[in-house]
Amino acid sequence: MMTLADDELAKSEEQRESRVILNVGGIRHETYKNTLKKIPATRLSRLTEALANYDPLSNEYFFDRHPGVFAQVLNYYRTGKLHYPTDVCGPLFEEELEYWGLDSNQVEPCCWMTYTRHRDTQDTLAVLDRLEIDGHDGEDDELNKKFGMEECENQMGRWKRIQVRLWKLFDEPYSSKGAKAIAILSVCFIIVSIFTFCMATEKVFRVCKNPTPKRTENMTAVDEILKDCKVVKPKPPPCKTEPLAYLFYIECVCNTWFTIEFMVRFIVCPNKFTFMKGGINIIDMLATGFFYIELLLDFLGCDNELFSVISIIRILRIFKLTRHSPGLKILLYTLKASGKELLLLIFFLLFGIVIFATMVYFAEKIMTNVDNQFDSILKGFWWAVVTMTTVGYGDIVPKTVPGMFVGFLCALAGVLTIALPVPVIVSNFAMVYQHVQARKKLPKKRRRVICGRSAAPPAKPAGGPNRMMHDKPKTALDRENAIKLRRGRILILILTPPPHPPSRSYTPPTPSLT
Repeated sequence: MMTLADDELAKSEEQRESRVILNVGGIRHETYKNTLKKIPATRLSRLTEALANYDPLSNEYFFDRHPGVFAQVLNYYRTGKLHYPTDVCGPLFEEELEYWGLDSNQVEPCCWMTYTRHRDTQDTLAVLDRLEIDGHDGEDDELNKKFGMEECENQMGRWKRIQVRLWKLFDEPYSSKGAKAIAILSVCFIIVSIFTFCMATEKVFRVCKNPTPKRTENMTAVDEILKDCKVVKPKPPPCKTEPLAYLFYIECVCNTWFTIEFMVRFIVCPNKFTFMKGGINIIDMLATGFFYIELLLDFLGCDNELFSVISIIRILRIFKLTRHSPGLKILLYTLKASGKELLLLIFFLLFGIVIFATMVYFAEKIMTNVDNQFDSILKGFWWAVVTMTTVGYGDIVPKTVPGMFVGFLCALAGVLTIALPVPVIVSNFAMVYQHVQARKKLPKKRRRVICGRSAAPPAKPAGGPNRMMHDKPKTALDRENAIKLRRGRILILILTPPPHPPSRSYTPPTPSLT
């Protein structure tokens, strides 16, 4: 007959058997087996004593994983709510959840924004790698990836080495002092070209193509006679002007440099198709091409007014400065990343323009107004644009009290509409700028490329396998091959794990019959 003490002892024994000890990263956790069964098809729900990480001496399971994340994992088994620890990086948390067999989408809503922040950071870092706006664009491993080479520099051909060096000089201004000098020279040519293009439109720097002939004494006498006869003298046709000669020569020098730079970059670029798809390269090609077409038409004596208008594309060369300025790249990427917010801003502006242009048109017609400037809703559109963007030219203004009240509402709505998406754009710019500054302070990480033998191994000499090790190489190529072979053997020895020692079983001695 069982006593009360025996009953309590049996219950305590059952509780002890139903508990499990988990040692994760040196920290022991104790829970019930039923708790781990709450979430099936996970690593903890399939614990058995037959596993390799079970220690029968200490009666615990050992896992060499992050203990801080496991505390939240175990709490998820207990409460059914998965929270994100703020002292753990996002990718590490995802890796730990994947190891334990849990879904990262089960994170609670209160921690979701903090948890997914690392994904935005990863996207930003990927963009920085693609745009190369951190100033570290001269590393050898990145150049090997661009040119499709995963071999050592001494195995490159002569043209490959020249191609890489020229690409560094003309496309990567932070790779060397010579590249910086070429970048500064290119920036100077861009500034001079834009400044010359603007100066050529000023009347002071333009001369007449077909100047009027000098007036003689006979022409002056004829003018006096016509004046006495009150004959209306026809006005001379307007004179066509052209820039001064020295401005044209400066423009020729600048375009010569742009042509040389474009051709060199195109010849040595790693991928011609990717190069021609670049927006800056398209602008450079069109601007230089239109200059030569305009020069050819001028030489042939054709009317090139149309190409003079199209040559405004030269002013777009200012975007070439983004190749040498990380700040401009950050600004352009920020505008691109904030595209949804900018579209939302434009939509709200159009929505307000239509409403307030219609309201001010009818508000000005309610009361008698002799100086009513809103004779159509289309003019109200222009007034609404100027008012909502807080420009306020003052060329069209309401004069009645209802119109002024509509103007007050329009200005207030414009300020609120423009102010709403600005913090998002500023936040995107600050995030990218902080990442760029942080990456500049990081040390450069260089990947060591191991050179392999592409050729077949040499045949064994007749004197035995050890003879090859003592033979002296005859040529420089033989010495280089011998060094590579020796390095390959050392690498194999390093990477090959040591063999397990054979299991020794005890064999009792055979008894002697004598």
